[in-house]
Amino acid sequence: MLLVRKSWFDRLRFAGCVAIAAVLGGCNFLPASGPYSAEVRNPQTQDTDGVGYKLVPMTIDVVRVLSATDGEGLIGTFRNDRRPIPNVKIGVGDVVGVSIFEASSGGLFIPAEAASRAGNFVDIPDQSVDPNGFISVPYAGQIKAAGVSPAQVEKEIVERLRNRAIEPQAVVSVKTQRSNAVTVIGEVETPVRFPLTSAGERILDAVSRGGLAQAKGYDLLVTLQRGNREATISFNRLVREPANNIYLQPDDTIYVFSRPRTFLAFGATGRQGQFNFGNDSISLSEAAAKAEGLLDGQADPQSVFLFRIENRTTLERMGVDVSNIPDKRIPTIYTVNFREPTGYLLSTKVPMRDKDIIYIGNAASVELTKFLNLVLLGATAVREISEANTNIYGVN
Repeated sequence: MLLVRKSWFDRLRFAGCVAIAAVLGGCNFLPASGPYSAEVRNPQTQDTDGVGYKLVPMTIDVVRVLSATDGEGLIGTFRNDRRPIPNVKIGVGDVVGVSIFEASSGGLFIPAEAASRAGNFVDIPDQSVDPNGFISVPYAGQIKAAGVSPAQVEKEIVERLRNRAIEPQAVVSVKTQRSNAVTVIGEVETPVRFPLTSAGERILDAVSRGGLAQAKGYDLLVTLQRGNREATISFNRLVREPANNIYLQPDDTIYVFSRPRTFLAFGATGRQGQFNFGNDSISLSEAAAKAEGLLDGQADPQSVFLFRIENRTTLERMGVDVSNIPDKRIPTIYTVNFREPTGYLLSTKVPMRDKDIIYIGNAASVELTKFLNLVLLGATAVREISEANTNIYGVN
């Protein structure tokens, strides 16, 4: 019997040694809901499979940059393009009317027999600005109209007629404006393209022309496209923050759409899955609460990770070295320590973004428990095999 126990103990010790060796070689054989915290923090894993990421500890300086970036809205993207009321100019395709006045009859346009006529002027038939940007005025020739204001066209006409007409004056008006227009599309009642006026139209003016879709304000988004740039803001925030309701410029496009913004939660959270913001904006702490917080018996509060694709310029403003990654948008993992009270305070200032991922790592004791359960399972199997061997053959 002593020999059997000794043999069983030797097998147990052998199984334990094998398990320990496996653990020392890496814990990848243990079940898990995501990467181990040590692997996330390991610099050698930050550039695997050709996907490099930056690991950024959440500090007060980092939070300031994130808060400022997410608080900019439209004025952040168009920081250097916050133009005032646009100076509406004539464009190709616009229908222009020209009236020419002379000081007295008997001139170039007003015959002598028209002396009794009210007003010494003549209307040139309305005409469209041709593809080259010109209009035609009798005795003045081709006048450049596209890209200039009506007043500039008037000045050019008068200059050309000065030596031919009697003290000529000209009035140029845009009868139908087909250029300098703004387009409103998306989830609006009536998609529309309308011309800008000298009074100046803002983004909300354009949205009101199209008519709002029936959606919750925090799920309704407005995108401004201008040239090769664009920025998106929630409708509620656009209304609440007048600074973002900037003046429109010719050829701007307004795209209105509804899309619930969401984030994902994985790891040692009370609930895993996809969650809606349900508001204009939520903080990291609020997002963690939506996922029912950290599991008390499983989570490592020092291993709270926020995964997102971050703008290169944002990381540079944080002082992060991104010289080894050429992309403009860089995979980034922010680390937050909920073991410290300041971690919670900082997380209240970190705004979540659409499609962010929160991952909570397991505590080391959880991995140890998994390992011990595995060893116990192996030892139990060895003992059962040994007992079965003894029962069958009567020997160990």
